[in-house]
Amino acid sequence: MLSISTKKSKTALVVSLFILSIVVFGCNNSQSGGKKRQLISFKAYNGINYSEVSRRMRNGLSFNEYGYQLEPQWKLKFVSDDSISIFSPTKNAFINFPLTRGYDSIFNAARSWLKVRKITKDSITMEILIQKGDSLDVKGTKVFMRFFADNYVKNVLHTDTSILRRPSHQDTLFIKALSAKANADYTKAFAARQPAKITSRSPLVSVSQRTTRPDILNNFDNSDDYLDPTYDIVIKKAYKDFYFSFTMYIDDKGRTYYGYPLVGLDDEEAKADYIHTSKAIMESYLKLYLNIKPGSTLGIIHSSMVSVHVEGKAGSPKSEVRKSKRF
Repeated sequence: MLSISTKKSKTALVVSLFILSIVVFGCNNSQSGGKKRQLISFKAYNGINYSEVSRRMRNGLSFNEYGYQLEPQWKLKFVSDDSISIFSPTKNAFINFPLTRGYDSIFNAARSWLKVRKITKDSITMEILIQKGDSLDVKGTKVFMRFFADNYVKNVLHTDTSILRRPSHQDTLFIKALSAKANADYTKAFAARQPAKITSRSPLVSVSQRTTRPDILNNFDNSDDYLDPTYDIVIKKAYKDFYFSFTMYIDDKGRTYYGYPLVGLDDEEAKADYIHTSKAIMESYLKLYLNIKPGSTLGIIHSSMVSVHVEGKAGSPKSEVRKSKRF
């Protein structure tokens, strides 16, 4: 997912310029004996406010089979051929960034490499490029960003950006098909865009969901919050002190099934014991004391997976739990 950085990194700029020199050198070599291509210019489009209305893969979908969603987020305005203004959701303001141009319609801005496929005063289509170490994959990711000029949206299409950004009918059909498979077999679960919710129904148990703060270190990407929803669960007055980390499948009815341990265990006997005990904790404490709401995507409820870190603190447990399980 592309994101916006409000910090200027000197190191990143040096790396970007180095990569650009590689791109330019490669283009010049490929055109030896022919006419040189000119640097892309945005002069004719300066001052036009563009908003991203879709971000899709080559197959036209904004979702993949794992539930990851490509979200249109950007708003931008070309200021000059070496400057671009991009809206920062974290700052709720437009921020000016240096723009580094390359041949073959490639440019770098806001820590992202992009290739312009088509540009007019009404719309832009760009492809996301990937930086790999000290080189740039100019073949592209086959992920395309589509922008419309704000005036075009308002005065020609007579709509607004929020409507244009909605998932397509094709996305809905894709999610329905994935959901049907996942609900028939929970092991085919995929990430829910609205993750499964776990809450406590007992004063003996506290539940908190981990959240990611978007910042420069994670490239302003908090998609892990729905791709891998993670919960910390603390059980007071447990039968003994313990700490287990594992995944759980949550089906479309809110029922839970054990997934796999989240710790590395090379010894098969130790692994079997870990699974046996943590599964028993899930079947007793978690099923007794938790409310679970299944996840959904585009309003469609389906099986998904969560990660849990369960801590038990010894004390005098409720007789109900003590009698229900002996570990």
